[in-house]
Amino acid sequence: MAKNLQDEELVQRLKRRAMRNGRSAEAEHREILRLALSAEQEPSFEELAAELCLMTGSRAQTPA
Repeated sequence: MAKNLQDEELVQRLKRRAMRNGRSAEAEHREILRLALSAEQEPSFEELAAELCLMTGSRAQTPA
């Protein structure tokens, strides 16, 4: 499977950014993910349960 041009450009940009920051491409990738995920709010159990209820509310339920 050949990478498309956009993927190749992303890889090159990642490598350049890693070089500027004195890290390997893998370490830079982890740092990008860490930053992105640390800014994201984790939903509470109650929020997840409410979302699940909305997704499955119209389905027939069977007794446990």
